[in-house]
Amino acid sequence: MPVRRVRLELIERAAATIDPVFRQTPQFVSETLSAELGCRVVCKIETLNPLRCFKGRGTDFFVQSLVGKTERLICASAGNFGQGMAYAARKAGRKLEIFAAENANPLKVERMRALGAEVRLRGSDFDAAKQAAREHAEKTGGRFVEDGREPEVAEGAGTIGVELLHFVETLDAVVLPLGNGALLAGIGHWVKSKTPQTQVYGVCAAGAPAMEHSWRSGTLTSTESAATIADGIAVRVPVPEALEELKGVVDDILLVSEEQILAAMRLAYAHLGLVVEPAGAAGLAAVAAEPDRFAGRTVAVPFCGGNVTAEQARMWFGQGAE
Repeated sequence: MPVRRVRLELIERAAATIDPVFRQTPQFVSETLSAELGCRVVCKIETLNPLRCFKGRGTDFFVQSLVGKTERLICASAGNFGQGMAYAARKAGRKLEIFAAENANPLKVERMRALGAEVRLRGSDFDAAKQAAREHAEKTGGRFVEDGREPEVAEGAGTIGVELLHFVETLDAVVLPLGNGALLAGIGHWVKSKTPQTQVYGVCAAGAPAMEHSWRSGTLTSTESAATIADGIAVRVPVPEALEELKGVVDDILLVSEEQILAAMRLAYAHLGLVVEPAGAAGLAAVAAEPDRFAGRTVAVPFCGGNVTAEQARMWFGQGAE
């Protein structure tokens, strides 16, 4: 049975029906950041909500689609998708189990549990936790929910694109973190349908390039490891359906180093007063790393997550905050 593709009419529906706490987030031009990077940077702030990330948009729309279905929900997460699922499941009165890696961000694990989910720590990385979740769902008869595969998750994330295209200036480019692909697919479908001249870029960590390799080669390509501080985009095994969704809506996928990610996090702190987690700063990292590509253009950069532990904040922002 073929998997349903992302639909524009459902992105539009999601823009009107997802929990208002996740909608109409701030978007503005940062004059100081623009001056430093040599392009007009439109900042979209997705960290000012109960989850401190964008994931609530897609997970809320997905759980809305389950009306009349009662099976227990099971998913895997590095932390932010799980928070979104836990928030939406609690609101709907549904049971949820989340599998996360044994070394998952403890702040994200704590928040998933606080939101009512049962969290199981399994495996050495996200993809190992995902395999454990899939096997558990098959064994228990639960509904396995996979970020990047469920079209409603991409459609909910696509509401960011709806809001960006309401901005007072025409966008030359949108630059987005690329993990499992729902964010890029949702926004890409909307933007390319409405303003096809706007370029859409995905950004992977150089230490976790599986999605970039797969998109560029046209062949599903896994890597042995996903070595990056950006846990939200640390994908080792791509989701096939997500790669299909990216066809025709992405102009290029860029890779950024750990040093470039850290530099972008510090730029966001210095210019915007934002504490952004590594994956959430990947888009800005790519803009800063490729000045010739973006010079003089109006570029939208969503800041997609800000779940940073106190220890991480001291380590990553200590010098930059002085």
